[in-house]
Amino acid sequence: MNIGNPTLKDLFGQLGLADDEAAINHFIDTHKGLDSKTRLEDAPFWSSSQSSLLRGALQEDADWAEVIDQLNNRLR
Repeated sequence: MNIGNPTLKDLFGQLGLADDEAAINHFIDTHKGLDSKTRLEDAPFWSSSQSSLLRGALQEDADWAEVIDQLNNRLR
């Protein structure tokens, strides 16, 4: 999963979600307000494969971790 400097669009594509700006904003608006005690990868709106992808990316790849952190911040 090494693509250089990934963006939210890239992350949403990896997660199998619509990755255009409107779809990303809609996803964030729909799921915003995630409890601060819940880790992003454990959020109830992910499938098990999406959760695994996020968990693995955070553990293995600093480039992905940065964009995942951006998504995490936007969902809080």
